[in-house]
Amino acid sequence: MKQGKSTVVPTIGLEVHVELKTASKMFCSCRNNPDEEKPNANICPICLAHPGTLPVLNKEAIKHVLKVGYAVKGKIADFTEWDRKNYFYPDIPKGYQISQYKYPLVSGGELAGVAITRIHLEEDTAQSTHDVSDKSLINFNRAGVPLMELVTEPVIHDAETAVFFAKELQLLMRALGAGECNMEKGEMRVEANISVSSDPAVLGTKTEIKNLNSFKVVEKAIAYEIERQTKLLEAGEKVVQETRGWDENAGKTFSQRLKESSHDYRYFPDPDIPKLKISEVKDFSMENISAELPILPWVKREQLQKDFEMTDKEVAVFVEMPEVGKYLELVVGGNKNLSRLSLNYILTDYLGLLKKEGKDVENNIDMISAKNFSKLMTMINDKKISSRGAKDILVLLMKEDGDPEIVAKKNGLMQKSDEGEIKKIVEEIVKNNSGVVEDYKKGKMAALQFLVGQGMKATKGSANPEVLKKIIIEKIK
Repeated sequence: MKQGKSTVVPTIGLEVHVELKTASKMFCSCRNNPDEEKPNANICPICLAHPGTLPVLNKEAIKHVLKVGYAVKGKIADFTEWDRKNYFYPDIPKGYQISQYKYPLVSGGELAGVAITRIHLEEDTAQSTHDVSDKSLINFNRAGVPLMELVTEPVIHDAETAVFFAKELQLLMRALGAGECNMEKGEMRVEANISVSSDPAVLGTKTEIKNLNSFKVVEKAIAYEIERQTKLLEAGEKVVQETRGWDENAGKTFSQRLKESSHDYRYFPDPDIPKLKISEVKDFSMENISAELPILPWVKREQLQKDFEMTDKEVAVFVEMPEVGKYLELVVGGNKNLSRLSLNYILTDYLGLLKKEGKDVENNIDMISAKNFSKLMTMINDKKISSRGAKDILVLLMKEDGDPEIVAKKNGLMQKSDEGEIKKIVEEIVKNNSGVVEDYKKGKMAALQFLVGQGMKATKGSANPEVLKKIIIEKIK
């Protein structure tokens, strides 16, 4: 980045927290339900830290983190333990957070070209609300929810790369079924550590921006902080190591507190949680975890581009909505002749109809079964129905899924190629559009298209447009 006459190098490291998708919380049997609207409904003595209670590890949460570790080709720990991270805040009922410090579940790895430092497992905090009245309110439903924290190496140098990494992590978590990662619900929170230096070999003083809750905000906050630090250095001032927040209304970061160091948290192993050896748990073996891994998003991209010759924009739709991608593959089956046709109708027509009906696309993609959609594509490919007829049949199938051929015949949408029947329609069109006929005779090709359109309209899209066009030309001549 250039600012005036000086050149500075921004360096960014990310810390990403993801709430994991499990039936229960991290250390107790309370329900893990991010959509629970009633405050303090999913709580118990364990997640409220009542004296004498003992935490129990959530096996599914550990499996989720191990899957992420294998997906990013990280080093899976054999020995691991949980630690107490001591700090006092109203949303921490224990007065400490159970986390992992010295022995994370995963070390190293890479995602989207960005090196990863570690991936560990901890518990989430409660939710604080400060703007309801003159008092702060705390909802403990989220306290104790399994939380994965991923820390990258400080190897990112611009906001765009940071956002791309976060998006790829979201895709991965959803593909693994490990987390929904809805940022607007706080299920995925990004924190950015940013420093600026005029010497590429030396890291500058870093600041941390906490709890960025959308990709747009991540990009804006990082860009602003780079500019802010650059201006300070150019003015001969120092950057203070601190934690900052993002003010969306003002469009800038603001100071919250001086940045803590690890020794400030006084980490020590939690005496209530047994040490864990991964190799001693059969479900955590490489064989079992690897067998449960789905096709990873970046592999799926390559497959779709190879099999369907998709554009990057088209690929993004099917990768970001895996159920729609599976639907496309079921529709096409092994018939490559249907691939591009099916792709176009799903993207431009079917998804549009689902959205118009207010349906959640992924959960309702099978409103028309893949078998019936495939038959509809075959009918278009075999010229049994026209493009216009296919669109009408789609609308009818949305109301009641069924055999598209029966629906087409019932509604007079099978494509007509009988020249005798079409000639009668053409005679009426030519007779009623004498001015357009004269325009065509004068060389205006748009006039011919108009006449064909009138024929398609008269037959409700069921006429074979090629046959219709041929008969219109013959009739005029």
